[in-house]
Amino acid sequence: MGTDLDISIVIPMFNESGNIGPLISQITDVMANQDLEYEVLLIDDGSHDQTWLQVLEVARNIKEVQGIKLSRNFGHQHALLAGLNKAQGKAVISMDADLQHPPAVLPELISHWQAGSKIVYTKRCSIQSLSAFKRKTSSWFYSVFSWLSGVTISEGSSDFRLIDQQVLKELIKFNDIDPFLRGAVRWLGFDEVSSTVEFDLGERLCGESEYTLARMMKFANSAIISFSTKPLIVGIWIGLITSLLAFTELAYIVVQFFMGNTVAGWASTVGIMALLFGILFVLLGILGIYLARIHTTLQGRPRFVIETFTANGHKSKGEKA
Repeated sequence: MGTDLDISIVIPMFNESGNIGPLISQITDVMANQDLEYEVLLIDDGSHDQTWLQVLEVARNIKEVQGIKLSRNFGHQHALLAGLNKAQGKAVISMDADLQHPPAVLPELISHWQAGSKIVYTKRCSIQSLSAFKRKTSSWFYSVFSWLSGVTISEGSSDFRLIDQQVLKELIKFNDIDPFLRGAVRWLGFDEVSSTVEFDLGERLCGESEYTLARMMKFANSAIISFSTKPLIVGIWIGLITSLLAFTELAYIVVQFFMGNTVAGWASTVGIMALLFGILFVLLGILGIYLARIHTTLQGRPRFVIETFTANGHKSKGEKA
């Protein structure tokens, strides 16, 4: 990864055509004041609008900008991973394309890196633009994830961060079929040489967020399954406890039978059976999720496929990873 580039800025995007121009304008204005060589990698994650045409336009006019077009929508984390694999800078900054990660924060991230930080995290402070539902579910997710995985992620974290090339080399070794890079970076450690920068969440300039409730649930599921086997351990304990309750109920029924007492009505029996079967199906579901992950991993499918990319006016096709 030897390179003369100082900074790579990796930006995954899906249907962000209206934000590309203002975003690149702000980035180039900010980076013009930095005495650094840099590149901006724009990853089109299978957009349905004019995103790729806008990427081609800015790449033609601004030599620091390169575009990467994936063959379809692989998801935010896979698109980000595609950009990280292409990044050539001595440090890599990842951020979103909707301007909620303000480019004005870039110099502060870079200054922490120049001072010796291998990882510079960010933490959003002003969150008035987020709905109460999004704030609460985000808080719950990070609490549950931290407990299950043993990898602590604080509320307000995101994929807006800077990582040194040394960290990048370790990060791209991860072979998770559903990567959760936020957790992966934390898992790597480097705590003694990391720092955190606080920022105010910016306003989305154009379009609507594509992060629906269904996508959020899928993201949370992938993150927890990738980093924790505790759901299986919890499932075992639930199974043991409910089995104990079932055997206690069975012993009670046998005792009542030999004492000649009438066993209680069918309602309680059916209720207990329904409860036990319900728990059983939940446990089978948890096992099914892990088995599905193993099945998908063994298939060895690429995590993303690059259809084409621009690099100083040249194009290459068919790359995958």
